[in-house]
Amino acid sequence: MDRKEKILKVLALLKKEFKGLKTEPGKSDPLDVLIATMLSQNTTDKTSYKAFVNLKERFKDWYEVMEAPYTKVRDAIKVCGLANPKARNIQRMLKELKKEHGKLSLNHIKKMGNDEIYEELTKYNGVGVKTVSCVLVFSLARDVFPVDTHVHRVSNRLSLAHSKTPEKTFEQLKDIVPEGNKLALHTLLIRFGRKICRAKNPLCNKCPLYDLCEFEEKEYYAGINKEIGVEPKENNFIILEHV
Repeated sequence: MDRKEKILKVLALLKKEFKGLKTEPGKSDPLDVLIATMLSQNTTDKTSYKAFVNLKERFKDWYEVMEAPYTKVRDAIKVCGLANPKARNIQRMLKELKKEHGKLSLNHIKKMGNDEIYEELTKYNGVGVKTVSCVLVFSLARDVFPVDTHVHRVSNRLSLAHSKTPEKTFEQLKDIVPEGNKLALHTLLIRFGRKICRAKNPLCNKCPLYDLCEFEEKEYYAGINKEIGVEPKENNFIILEHV
């Protein structure tokens, strides 16, 4: 079975596991999605969404966020962690965007190709490939495959990729995932990585992909978790479905 065939098999099994899961591309404002994704780095979607809501409630618009004292922006987003660098990066990005384009809008990227958008947005501090990929998917409805820590971990355990970083996993899979399936695979792997294929103590005894998996410790975790009766916990909140 080659990697494309394996990906389609994974998709079919996870769609069966997570019936009714929303996998439609979004049409949210690209600047909103960019900032929400910057907030989501190294934290949970629930806390980063709270930080995003705080910004929206405490400031009239992104112009006010840009011009506010740094400490006020930091305090508004402290719930999501790493508030100091995130506040600085968001304000710096807004100031640079205003200087370059005369307004706080990313509507100019809508006519760009994907490669141009990656180049355009990754020049800002705190904006990496995964962040731009989320803008492409959840705002512009482009067929790209964002790779976060969950997608990276699961993809490597399944031997869909062999890499040390999410960025390398993205490079290995971006042209392998069949067209029209990239958002679905992204969303399903996040759900699966949170609920079953966890970083610590994965629930291999509950895994619908067990026979496809090449994780070296799967037999150990399948046995120990079956013995002590660990059950998966629901964690279905994805911030970019709510921006």
